[in-house]
Amino acid sequence: MKNKQWTFSMILVVVSIFLVALNMRPAVTGIGPLFNILKASLHVSNTQMSLLTSIPVFCMGLFAPLAVPLQKKLGTKIAIALLIIIVALANGLRFLEENYVLLVVTSFAAGFAITIIGPIVNAYIKEKFPKRFATVVGVYSFGIGTGATLSAALTVSFYNRFNQHWTVALGSWVVLAVIALVFWLLVVRSKQDHLTSQEEMTQGAARNPWKNRRAWTILVYFGLQTSLFFSMMSWLSPMLQDKGFSLVAASSMLTYMSIVQMIGNIVIPMLMEKWPNRITWLVALGALGIIGFILLWVGTGAMLWVAVFIIGIVLSGLFPIGLLLPLDEARTNEEANSWSSMVLSGGFMMSSIIPILIGYCYDVTGNHAFTYVIFIVLMLGIITTTFILKKNN
Repeated sequence: MKNKQWTFSMILVVVSIFLVALNMRPAVTGIGPLFNILKASLHVSNTQMSLLTSIPVFCMGLFAPLAVPLQKKLGTKIAIALLIIIVALANGLRFLEENYVLLVVTSFAAGFAITIIGPIVNAYIKEKFPKRFATVVGVYSFGIGTGATLSAALTVSFYNRFNQHWTVALGSWVVLAVIALVFWLLVVRSKQDHLTSQEEMTQGAARNPWKNRRAWTILVYFGLQTSLFFSMMSWLSPMLQDKGFSLVAASSMLTYMSIVQMIGNIVIPMLMEKWPNRITWLVALGALGIIGFILLWVGTGAMLWVAVFIIGIVLSGLFPIGLLLPLDEARTNEEANSWSSMVLSGGFMMSSIIPILIGYCYDVTGNHAFTYVIFIVLMLGIITTTFILKKNN
């Protein structure tokens, strides 16, 4: 990018990326605020409810390798447009009826689309904004956090507003997808999809991340931090209700955490432009995370708000770092796509296990003691991968 200054067209592209990012979580995170209501309405177990989070997350891992061939076949503009249409259909179909199988199918469809969008957008940011990719990734992760925040804040409100019809509460998120689709088609130009430059051709063949030890370490890190995010979005509300919170109060706490995370998603990547050492950030966030989850476990009253605030900050930093690590390693746009696809693929497949494990443990024990232990173990795992990354640096 020869011109380092922001132009109006570049700003519009960043806005379109933000709008796409808004759709990356509501189809999944909208389930958490209504967890107990859906379980009672559909007459299913905690383990079965956990599948509604784990299935789309597993899909995010299973189908991530399709990002590279799909982008090469259709180009960025058309590929993203088709995937947003799938997200819109997945949300819109939830209007139809109160049916568990329908929720599973739409969760699968949403997960399929979301997983392929991620690596394509990552590679597009690396190509379009090579000098400012940390900032634009921050905007992208901010959009993802905003979408998660909106779903946490408004799903229960929609449920109460529309005569306690959860089909409307979940289906309403189709609106975000339609807005993103229109804006994306109007702003992004097809001629921007040229991903293989002469410079890349002279650099030789792209490295295969599946044969790279450092790529595997980044994959494990991404899987651990994503496990934290989706498990917290699914289980924070029912965990707080077990502590005596009402549905509205528990939903408010989830919204509070999401707002903290949303703000951190944009602030922390901006701070990393000034202090770029990823390892230092990860060690600090790892230590904070352990403190936060211990407070969530043993705390009551105001201490729980402090715990959720800390966890929100931790999640807000871990995710954009997870997006940046494979981009830091990539030498070409092709590597940016393949490394991101590999990290997101394996990471999301890993993270699909934890929400189900939490649901199973709760069904067996009737309490969340194991849930808190799982969260702390995940944080210890993140700290471990951090030191491995530092050692191999």
